[in-house]
Amino acid sequence: MIETLVFYLFAFILTASAVAVITARNPVHSVLFLILGFFTSAGLFVMLGAEFMAMILAIVYVGAVAVLFLFVVMMLDIGFEDLRKGAMQYVPLGLLIGGVVMFEFFVLFTQWDFSDQASIMIETAASTAVELTNTEAIGRVLYTDYVLPFQLAGLILFVAMVGAIVLTLRKRPGVHRQKIKEQVTRKREDAVAIKKVTTGTGI
Repeated sequence: MIETLVFYLFAFILTASAVAVITARNPVHSVLFLILGFFTSAGLFVMLGAEFMAMILAIVYVGAVAVLFLFVVMMLDIGFEDLRKGAMQYVPLGLLIGGVVMFEFFVLFTQWDFSDQASIMIETAASTAVELTNTEAIGRVLYTDYVLPFQLAGLILFVAMVGAIVLTLRKRPGVHRQKIKEQVTRKREDAVAIKKVTTGTGI
């Protein structure tokens, strides 16, 4: 009973946060609702027994993608009011694409089923991994058979992080930037000024 209530509570929070992502007027608020949705999805995956998927959502999506997007939105000087102008003209196209996606989901969940060969493969894999936990079984496959694609995905995320920093690193009037070379090579004479002051006169 309690598990059912928690599941519906998480599902309601996930649905509400998804609606808030596309309806919030502030892009920073949209990203924060997106992070909430990812965490809620991770909780649902934990309840379903997919701990690895929950960890991926929390580490990759929340810890890298969503936070990176949040910092880019906060640091870039983008006129969002100008971007919103004329947005209503794209509503019919968006509704059309959304209808097509919903039709595909309807066909998928009503007509699709496992093939006999896939069922046999699932039963074989389950029987050979009885003594392993879900996370350990996926980890063994991920870090043995797919270690190079895993490293490549990490490299892509690293390049995305560097690209976000490069996008925000531009000269702006009135902003003082840190100059590492001048700080490191600075001498004592450049930073300290010793003056002889006569008593009672001041500087």
